[in-house]
Amino acid sequence: MENQPPDMISVLDDILNTCRQYQRQGVSGYDCSDASRERMTHWHEPLNRRTESLETIREELGDCQRCPLCRQRHCIVFGAGNPKARLVFVGEGPGREEDLQGEPFVGAAGELLTRIIQAMKMTREEVYIGNIVKCRPPGNRNPLPEEIETCLPFLKRQLTVIRPDFIVALGKVAAQTLLETEVPISRLRGRFHLFEGIRLMPTYHPAYLLRNPAKKRDVWEDMKMVMKELGHAL
Repeated sequence: MENQPPDMISVLDDILNTCRQYQRQGVSGYDCSDASRERMTHWHEPLNRRTESLETIREELGDCQRCPLCRQRHCIVFGAGNPKARLVFVGEGPGREEDLQGEPFVGAAGELLTRIIQAMKMTREEVYIGNIVKCRPPGNRNPLPEEIETCLPFLKRQLTVIRPDFIVALGKVAAQTLLETEVPISRLRGRFHLFEGIRLMPTYHPAYLLRNPAKKRDVWEDMKMVMKELGHAL
């Protein structure tokens, strides 16, 4: 192999690492559908040069069995909203109502998020809403690191397609995952950070606000900063 050019060695390493990751996830074969074969014809191209959309990402996700969260879920909660949104909200993972309906943020926390969005002089149809993981963790526990590692690449691809100007990370799990940090949400919020070139505002999760209504003032201060950058009059 020493006579092979470095770029070919890198490609082969990527293929080997991918196969090992699939093996750890229990994958023992390849989906030979027409859609999968078409995607394989572009395997060597950078992601931003492929013809990718939210629809093709959802199609590839399929009836996902990539991690143990699939065992108890009712629905995959892929994400919803404007595919060209300037603002994306990212939460932790689906709750009970989201798992039953297949839509993000439709329970009590979702109703509060809707009110926050409306107070920002926007609608849910104007923004995009997703989660770090797309299946409900049992008992609404935090997603495990291996579950996040498996699911996060799909969210990153969604964000690449949407190309938002801003992301609001709702809660500790979303903020710490996207920013790759263990800094508490109380110290992360209140200022913009960068996620792959996108300005990201961490803030408290709506479910946390339902338990701690006094923190709503902090969230509103965070959202006013986002509104200002979006050009929305306060």
